[in-house]
Amino acid sequence: MDDSALVNIPEVLLSSGQRMPLLGMGTATSPLVGSDEIKTAILQAIELGYRHFDTATLYLTEEPLGEAIAEAVSRGLIKCREELFITSKLWCSDAHSDLVLPALQKSLQALQLEYIDLYLIHWPVSSRPGMYEFPIKKEDFLPMDFKGVWAAMEECHKLGLTKSIGVSNFSCKKLSDILEIAEVRPAINQVEINPLWQQKKLLEFCKENGIVLTAYASLGARGTIWGSNRVMENETLIQIASAKRKSVAQMCLRWAYEQGTCVLVKSFNKERMKQNLDIINWTLSEEESKQISEIPQSRGCRGEDYISEKGPFKTVEELWDGEI
Repeated sequence: MDDSALVNIPEVLLSSGQRMPLLGMGTATSPLVGSDEIKTAILQAIELGYRHFDTATLYLTEEPLGEAIAEAVSRGLIKCREELFITSKLWCSDAHSDLVLPALQKSLQALQLEYIDLYLIHWPVSSRPGMYEFPIKKEDFLPMDFKGVWAAMEECHKLGLTKSIGVSNFSCKKLSDILEIAEVRPAINQVEINPLWQQKKLLEFCKENGIVLTAYASLGARGTIWGSNRVMENETLIQIASAKRKSVAQMCLRWAYEQGTCVLVKSFNKERMKQNLDIINWTLSEEESKQISEIPQSRGCRGEDYISEKGPFKTVEELWDGEI
C-alpha cells in the first residue's frame, strides 16, 4: 500500500525510553462482538494508519488482535510487528504477586507475540483468583499487595516481556504510593478523561512525575454499562463543534489531545475511524478552550458502576481517594 497516504500520528517519549503514538485504537466492546468483526476492524485501522492498539485480558480481544497483527504482516500492511505499539492489562483476579507473570505470559500466547509494548495494572484493586468478570462481587474482593504486584510487574519488564509498565484508573495518592516503592516508574496512567471529567489535578501530578496520561472514554463511553450520551449531547461542545465544522467527537478528541494526553478512540466503522484520525492538523482557539474548561465536572466511570457494592471500600470516594 502507499505509505504516503497514511496519517502521520505524533509520538510521545515515555520514561522507559519507548516512543508511543499519541492516538490509539481501543478494542473493548460492550456488548461483546464476534472475533471476526474485531479482527476485520483492526486490519482496516492498520490500513488507515493506526499503529497503537489497546486490549486487556478482560476484553477478550487479545486473540483477534493477535490474528490481525499476524495477517497484517503477511499481507504487507506493515513490514513487521515492531511497527505497532500494543498495550494489554492485568485483570484484578491476577493482581497478586505470584500471578502477574503467568497472566502476562497467557496474554502473550493469545496475542501470538514475544513481547508487548505496555502492560498496565487495570484497576487498583485485587479479587479472587480465577474470576474474570465484572462487576466484581463484593465477596470476591481481596486487598491488593501493591508492593508485591508492582515488583512482579517490574520483573516482567526486566524479562523483556513488556517494554514499559504502568497503571490504569489510579488516583494521585495511589500513584504516589507506587512511586515510593518503584524501581521502574510507571510510564502511563490510563484513566477516563473528557471535557466533562477533565482530571486537571491528575494531569498536573502526572506531568510533574514524568507519567503520560492516556485518555479513555473521551466521548463518554456511550453504549457501555457505565457510559452515557452526556458528553456528545453537551450544548457547549455541540456549539463549538458546529462553529469549527467538525463533529462533536472530533472536537472532544482534539481537546483531549491538546491536554498532552494519549487518546484512545474506538469505532469499528471505517468512516468514523477516518474521522477519528482527523484531529491532528487543526487547533481549538483560546476562547474555545476556555469555554470547555468551564464545563461543570462529573465522573462518568465512577467505580461503583464497574465494581459492584464497592468491595473493600466503604464508599466509592475511598476507591478514588476522595478524587471524585
